Amino acid sequence: MRPADAWIDPSEPKHRAMITHGHSDHARGDHAAILATKETLAIIDCRYGSQAGRQAVDYGETIRVGDVQVSFVPAGHVLGSAQIVLEHKGEKVVVSGDYKRRPDPTCAPFVPVPCDIFITEATFGLPVFRHPATGAEIDRLLHRLHSEPGRCVLVGAYALGKAQRIICELRARGHEQPIYVHGALERLNQLYEQFGVELGELRHTGAASKQEIADHIVLCPPGALNDRWSRRLPDPITAMASGWMRIRQRARQRNVELPLVISDHADWDELTTTIRELEPNEVWITHGREEALKHWCMTHQIKACELNLVGYEDEDD
Repeated sequence: MRPADAWIDPSEPKHRAMITHGHSDHARGDHAAILATKETLAIIDCRYGSQAGRQAVDYGETIRVGDVQVSFVPAGHVLGSAQIVLEHKGEKVVVSGDYKRRPDPTCAPFVPVPCDIFITEATFGLPVFRHPATGAEIDRLLHRLHSEPGRCVLVGAYALGKAQRIICELRARGHEQPIYVHGALERLNQLYEQFGVELGELRHTGAASKQEIADHIVLCPPGALNDRWSRRLPDPITAMASGWMRIRQRARQRNVELPLVISDHADWDELTTTIRELEPNEVWITHGREEALKHWCMTHQIKACELNLVGYEDEDD
């Protein structure tokens, strides 16, 4: 962003970076100066160690960066996630970062900002990706837990955002039992609680026996689902919470018995509804399934282009 002399979610260290959220494909350490929400700054510190040149920006606050008026508004993706709104010489540009439109008890909901140019993600930018209701997927998880006594349900969930959301969604469906967690989730769980997200009773799996874990839900990072670590669990039913679980082949590749289609990204309907709502003159598509969303825009007389950015991964959403 030349008029601001700054980069948004740069993939390598820069002299000034504006960060939309704390996932590692958007937030790196070692920038000379970082602008982000206080929650995102705390996540970056948690993951990379204390960073120099930190500047916290509150939701709705407007600051001047170079020749540009900059504000951060909620994106509804994870704790502290933000769209970055840039105003320069009468033109307004909104950089969505990653976002979703459905309710999430762990973060502020997406705020639509009409603009001239909307720079959007397209992780699930194909019509096949239409996520089911979150509550229905949580009900499937609880039904499986209760229908097979003596076993546990091991849920693979991304450590930042997804794991905490699953816990809160379980609590909202009346599940008050202790939830066991892999050690890799503990620091981020604690950080969420420091920002007022109540997770209820959590227990570390390392201190528990198979008998204690039986009939409980266990959360771990996706990479630990089929790891030796999981052998200590009582006949686990393997589940994974991800938008990619819509694709059966992905579930089979991970040996997932219970695929849960729960995503922290906008699905096809959310992407297209958002564009209709914002009524931008142009849409720039940063990463994901760019071609399909570009085609949809063009058929609706909206100018669109693909940015084809590298370094933004199809994370275990």
